[in-house]
Amino acid sequence: MKRTGIIVAMKEELEEILKIMKNIIKKEIYNIQYFEGNINATDIIIVESGVGKVNAARITQILIDKLDVKEIINVGSAGALNEELNIGDIVIANKLVQHDFDITAFNHNKGYITGVGDYIESDKILIEKFKNSADKIENGTYKIKLGTIASGDIFCTDVKMKDKIREKFNAECIEMEGAAIAQVCYLDKIPFIVIRSISDTPNGNNAIIFDEFVKLASKRCSEILINFF
Repeated sequence: MKRTGIIVAMKEELEEILKIMKNIIKKEIYNIQYFEGNINATDIIIVESGVGKVNAARITQILIDKLDVKEIINVGSAGALNEELNIGDIVIANKLVQHDFDITAFNHNKGYITGVGDYIESDKILIEKFKNSADKIENGTYKIKLGTIASGDIFCTDVKMKDKIREKFNAECIEMEGAAIAQVCYLDKIPFIVIRSISDTPNGNNAIIFDEFVKLASKRCSEILINFF
């Protein structure tokens, strides 16, 4: 039975999505807990991967190989790179890049991955469906943008780093999992999309802001999911 796989990195993100699911069954594979259930009429598997690209890639491959998913959605929080984005705003990734992947010594662009390229594009059908679902709940209190998401194994707090990534990749926001999930799905030819809600802006003090607003960001993502399905 083909199902939609949802990957989140953190407990707060998992809890908000479980609130909109029904018929939930908790299971385990490779010492990893996951939850089966439904959002509206869609069969769902949701997993908390843990933070970082390796954790995210591991869960993505398990979902594809062992849990028979037809598509993968990654939702969660992110730090704003675009100064026009505020806490709770939504970014739908049309493409993703690993900002910390660097083989420029071999005359490649920063972020370029052999056999993959500089950027990985989200599934166009999923993009349109999420744009439509986002439009249904847009009420003027927060923005919804389509754009590039940058991923790397660092929680960015440095303003200079933020500005450099924004300038280099024209990315809207920064996080730690999405592009790794995108890479696995691209290589396995599985449709995917990454949706992020802004929880903070890298400014040297944003770890405190993140703790305060991660639940709000998670709730915004769950609102879009329930309309998507």
